[in-house]
Amino acid sequence: MATFISVPLKKASEVDLAKPLSKFVTATYPSGEEQVEYVRAVEELNKLRKSALGRPLDKHESSLEILLRYYDQFCAVEPKFPFSENQVCLTFTWKDAFDKGSLFGGSVKLALASLGYEKTCVLFNVGALASQIASEQNLDSDEGLRAAAKFYQLSSGVFAHIKDTVLSALNREPTMDISPDTVGTLSQIMLAQAQEVVFLKATSDKMKDAIIAKLANQAADFYGDAFKQCQYKENLPKYFYFHEVLPVLAAKHCIMQANAEFHQSTLAKQQKKFGEEIARLQHATELVKTVASRYDEYVNVKDLSDKISRALTAAKKDNDFIYHDRVPEVKDLDHIGKAALVKATPIHVPMSQKFTDLFEKMIPVAVQQSMSVYNQRKSEIVNRLVGTMREATNLCNGVLASLNLPAALEDLSGDSVPQSILEKSRAIIQQGGLQTVEQLIKDLPELLQRNREILDESLKMLDEEETTDNELRAKFNQRWSRTPSGDLYKSLRAEGGNFRSFMDKAAQADQVVKERYSSNCEMIALLCKPEAELTAAIPSANPAKTLQGSEVVGVLRSQLAQLDEVKKEREELENDIKSAQFDMTGKFLSALAQDGAINEEALSVTELDNVYGGYTQKVQQSLKTQEDILGNVQTSHQEFSTLKQSNSEANDREEVLKKLASAHDSYVEISNNLREGTKFYNGFTEHLLKFQNKCSDLVFARKTERDELLKDLQQSIAREPSAPSFTAPAYQSNPATPTPAGPGGPTPAPRTVFNQQPQTKPQPPARPPPPNFTPQAANPSASPAVGSAPPQTGPAPPVAPAAAPPGAPSPAQGPPYPSYQGYPGYFQMPMAYNPYTYGQYNMPYAPYQNPAQPGYPGAPQAPQHPYGYPQQPPPQQPYYPQQ
Repeated sequence: MATFISVPLKKASEVDLAKPLSKFVTATYPSGEEQVEYVRAVEELNKLRKSALGRPLDKHESSLEILLRYYDQFCAVEPKFPFSENQVCLTFTWKDAFDKGSLFGGSVKLALASLGYEKTCVLFNVGALASQIASEQNLDSDEGLRAAAKFYQLSSGVFAHIKDTVLSALNREPTMDISPDTVGTLSQIMLAQAQEVVFLKATSDKMKDAIIAKLANQAADFYGDAFKQCQYKENLPKYFYFHEVLPVLAAKHCIMQANAEFHQSTLAKQQKKFGEEIARLQHATELVKTVASRYDEYVNVKDLSDKISRALTAAKKDNDFIYHDRVPEVKDLDHIGKAALVKATPIHVPMSQKFTDLFEKMIPVAVQQSMSVYNQRKSEIVNRLVGTMREATNLCNGVLASLNLPAALEDLSGDSVPQSILEKSRAIIQQGGLQTVEQLIKDLPELLQRNREILDESLKMLDEEETTDNELRAKFNQRWSRTPSGDLYKSLRAEGGNFRSFMDKAAQADQVVKERYSSNCEMIALLCKPEAELTAAIPSANPAKTLQGSEVVGVLRSQLAQLDEVKKEREELENDIKSAQFDMTGKFLSALAQDGAINEEALSVTELDNVYGGYTQKVQQSLKTQEDILGNVQTSHQEFSTLKQSNSEANDREEVLKKLASAHDSYVEISNNLREGTKFYNGFTEHLLKFQNKCSDLVFARKTERDELLKDLQQSIAREPSAPSFTAPAYQSNPATPTPAGPGGPTPAPRTVFNQQPQTKPQPPARPPPPNFTPQAANPSASPAVGSAPPQTGPAPPVAPAAAPPGAPSPAQGPPYPSYQGYPGYFQMPMAYNPYTYGQYNMPYAPYQNPAQPGYPGAPQAPQHPYGYPQQPPPQQPYYPQQ
């Protein structure tokens, strides 16, 4: 009786997890111990998948542990990698567990770039392997019964979990083995088997009959529900597996019900209800007989049948001789109670008790994304504060250069180069002078062109793959079911558009720097010359020695010193702003663990205000201090200008000194801009290379998916019939009633076959008959049918044999062959009607005459046959026997 149902495993195609995941790790994490550790973890994950899915699994708990570890690890790794079709793309291919396929087409399989699909299929194998392990347990031992009940409940819980999550995990129609209807039915079957095991445990422990009856009745109820789901779900019976399962479920339903009635009858006997005892035993006997007659090849109920028969015989004997209790009808009996002691095991991750996360230290993708946005917000604040201070410093330098300060205070002699100009000249020469700037300007277009080529090549790959996808979609129409490349590449094309916009803005900035260099090139070249040539190039003027001891000169020098102090404080403040650090990872992880999501904006804005609020106030204070000092400098400079004796030579000298000071400031700014541009292009190249790798990986994954889909389409086309089925002509099937002759002439009759049972399969047309001849009968007792036809002229019609007596075997079907003289049992064989011969077109048969053979005698009249032949209209000579 112990026939239990197990579920076959799904088969997975090999997938290389190491390559795409390792590429993401090396591209995301800097070189070092952390990167090496993650790459090693990726390799371990790849080995774990091969162990779980790449080899046959034993029906043992250790094999189940490997599956559970892989499932838990995949659940843990999912939030730590950006798995999607346009980032880290992994395509998983699984075959249908129940579909065995055809000789040429192969079994049904589905390939999806979805982690949810992989987890669902692995979980299906967990449930299937648990059912197989449970079916292998020794049910004669207490330990085996406990293990079987545990694994059946685990299997039921797994299939129930798939039923609830498969559609949301796949976002498309799954294969039939993991569809909600199928896994829901499997869950019910496993639950019924777990209840049956509990019933067997209770029987083994010799518990009370009332409890055992309730357990058995509940198991019968579970089996009945499972049978109904298998029977009435639209797609389930298409599988051969469910054709094998259906009779087992029906038999188990009857067996459990019979057990419930048997144990309830024992309870009735204990309660002195002997009539009820007999009624329940009779009902149990009927149930067992039903199983024995219909499902004997699936389950064996001999022991149960014998036990019930013995109990029924003893009960009838006691009742007939002693109790004489009335035996009620089955419908009048009280319903047996139910006791469900099993339930589907709920699924919680991790499922394995020995699970350890290989990527425990890796930050989840949600936290990485939040950190990226936080860093962007932080960079915007830092750049805004630093940019504000640099603009203020440039403004200060510009105002001082326009006033020729501090050179005007140093040039009181009127014939020597001011010390500040000499220092600026030496600074430019130390930085490389014109050659450095010109080399930087020359390198920028090459860097820009390199980046443009990388971006163009990346987008070209997307364009080519999208063109191929559109061509195949137009060719296969609805069969080309994968996501259109145009929709999949939208985010990548938007990212590529942003990259191109950045490069266009950078090119415009490069042009501005070149124009500024061109306008200051002459003065910068002058500053690069030796001191003697520089002195000769600056015009001389009358001395202004009277101003050397004046009060206004001292005030101006004091104010300029204050400005220098402000600049130094600003540089220190800029360094402090840039070095301010705060790790938000901990806060984001805590928020993710508590709420399951991260409100990045609220957390980031609050923390940035706390960190950079004080720096913002210091920057504003520095700007206000500079504004006040510059106002005082301008006032003092006006007084200094009025006291200074001026003439045309002095004005020319002062103008040249202003230009030299401005050229130094421009050189410093141009050099910084060019170095920043070079750094930008080099850093931008790294981003573009990552973008190119991302495009390349996605295009490769799409090509692999395309090849798999093309292969599946070819197999599905091979499974289709090569030619449409044809309907058999009407004349090849026997009519149900005789067909009368119509006014337009006779209808071709079907082939003459006697003592033939109606056939559902139409017969092919008969072969053309060989020439007829009349052999001499070897047996004189073999004579034609009684009656003769009137003499005929022309060719003789075919001779129909006498009808076979009742019970005689029908003659073999096929074309008629003549019997030869001397052959025992010889008799004249009939000539079957052939619709393809001359008679069909109202053409007479050509007479056949052998010189050594007399002419054909008139054919005897054939016996009446239920299928009458129509007569030929005159003047056509009839070629069938007249009825």
